This record gives sequence, C-alpha cells and structure tokens, in this order.
Amino acid sequence: MTVVGRSETAAGDRAARIREAFRIEYWTIAWMVIEAAVAIASAVEAHSLALLAFGIDSVIELASACVLVWRLTVELRRGQLFAEHAERKAARIGGALLFALALYIVAAAGWKLWAREGAEFSPTGLAVSVLAMPIMYLLSRRKLRLAEALGSRALRADAVESITCGWLSLVVVAGLLAQLIVGAWWVDAVTSLAIVWFLLREGKEAWEGGECCERH
Repeated sequence: MTVVGRSETAAGDRAARIREAFRIEYWTIAWMVIEAAVAIASAVEAHSLALLAFGIDSVIELASACVLVWRLTVELRRGQLFAEHAERKAARIGGALLFALALYIVAAAGWKLWAREGAEFSPTGLAVSVLAMPIMYLLSRRKLRLAEALGSRALRADAVESITCGWLSLVVVAGLLAQLIVGAWWVDAVTSLAIVWFLLREGKEAWEGGECCERH
C-alpha cells in the first residue's frame, strides 16, 4: 500500500471513530437531560441540597457534552488544532462553574446546619441516582477507549467527568439511604458537603487541563 493509501485509510479510521464518539456523546446528552430534570425537580420537592447539587452538576456535564460535540464537529470541518484551541476556553468556563457550584453548596450546607433544616426523602431522586451509576460506568469506559484511539484530551476529560458523575451518584444514593434509615435532619447537608470534593476535583481537572494544552 502506498503512503497516500495508508494516509487515506488512517484518516478514514479516525473519521469513523469520531462518528462513534458523536453517538456516545448524543447518548450522554440524552441521559443528562433526564438526570438533570429529575434530580432538580426531586430536589425542589424534597428541599434536598444534595439532589440539587447532583442536578446542577448534571447540567454542567450536559453543557460539557454539548461542547465536545461542537469540538468534534469543528475538527471535522476545520482541523484538530483549531478545535483544541476553542476547547481550552470552554474547559476553563466549565471549571469555573464547578468551583462556583462548590462554593454555593458549602454556603447553603452551612446555613442548613446552622438553621437545623432537614430534607424529605425522595424515592424519585434515589431512582435516578441508582440508574446513573451503571450508565455512567458504561459511557465512561467507551469514552476512554475512544479517547485513547483518537489521542483526544477532550474526550478523555469528558470520560473523567462521567466517572466523577458515577461516584457522585453513589454518594447521593448513600446519603438518601442514610436519610431513609436514620431519619436525621443533618444527613442531607452532610451529604452535600461530601459532593463538594468531587466538584472541586472535577473543576481542577477541567481548569488545569486547559493549562496543560496551552503548554503544548
């Protein structure tokens, strides 16, 4: 096979993987819309800060998935370097939003603990949190394989966000079950503070990911 032929084959393989990445991101967007809507609605009904944090984080991850779809589209049309430059700015915005959400949760949880305000148990919130764990696991595994095949930092970062979402949903499930079993007023506020660690880690990775790209 000639050099031109191998180059065309490699380009065709990359295009096929990018199309698969599109499908994975569309599945991610579809689930995040459901997850965010159900979690936020359940949070409002149950006055749950933990569920609200989970729902808002889902909205941010939904935006991240939309940015990645846009980034892949730009790569197909204008090339990989242009797409990475645009992606760095989007990553910084996402990281800033996650930091802001973490600060809000700390302030709101502090107020709830000081005022001794509790939350009601939410069966719907528990259901969506339980479903999120296997869904995020399957999506993240596929994203990691595609990220390695494409050499894409953006897709790998998105996979890490999916992994974080899976762990975050586990924390929410543990908090809701503890709330159901123990029935203590402080469980929701303490659970929401546990979520802050995940948000800070995810925000740090998004922010430093942009710096890493800029150095290269």
